[in-house]
Amino acid sequence: MVVTGGLLSFGTGWRRMGRVSARVVLLAGPSGAGKSHLAEVVGLPVVRLDDFYRDGDDEAMPRSPLGIVDWDDPRSWDGERAVAALETLCTTGEADMPIYDISADGTVGHRPVSTEGSPLIIAEGIFADQIVSTLRDRDLLAAAICVRHHRLVTFVRRFQRDLRERRKPPFTLLRRGLLLLRDDPVVVRRCVDAGCEPLHPKAARRRIEALLTEARSH
Repeated sequence: MVVTGGLLSFGTGWRRMGRVSARVVLLAGPSGAGKSHLAEVVGLPVVRLDDFYRDGDDEAMPRSPLGIVDWDDPRSWDGERAVAALETLCTTGEADMPIYDISADGTVGHRPVSTEGSPLIIAEGIFADQIVSTLRDRDLLAAAICVRHHRLVTFVRRFQRDLRERRKPPFTLLRRGLLLLRDDPVVVRRCVDAGCEPLHPKAARRRIEALLTEARSH
């Protein structure tokens, strides 16, 4: 894996594991934009891509200006492992997924995920845009969506979530939130450049429902 222009590249050294029985709808976009909530309400199997972060004690983990792990830097995320897990899920119907706890800076467990016979699954996370081209090349991609809100709405929702989940001390979360508020347009632009369609959560839900209707009719 290499980082090129801020995007992760996994090369071409892969081999199809089997017949594709499900395809992935990627939900990308800024932290706090509503990706997780949208994934919950559409009723499809969900893969939390943020669970593929690298452990915080990895010496290669990038650091933010706050002196803590920079979870918003693509280098903090293991995209190659995420792609492998999605390919297993889409071709076998089942896969083992990690559970990552940001407050603990590491993986704290695992959980099984099944397609449950669905032709589509949701994979959501702030680095979902990093694997758009790889999933498309492997014929695993149904759609890539950048979920977006006004950035002030995103800031408030993100801060409330991080406080509720006690991810870090409140002052650290506030400082991080202000940095992300500034960078939200950059994240959206990065996602669009990677091939994601920018949509408000309500429009994104309608798009997914249309994709599911089409997939079930084939």
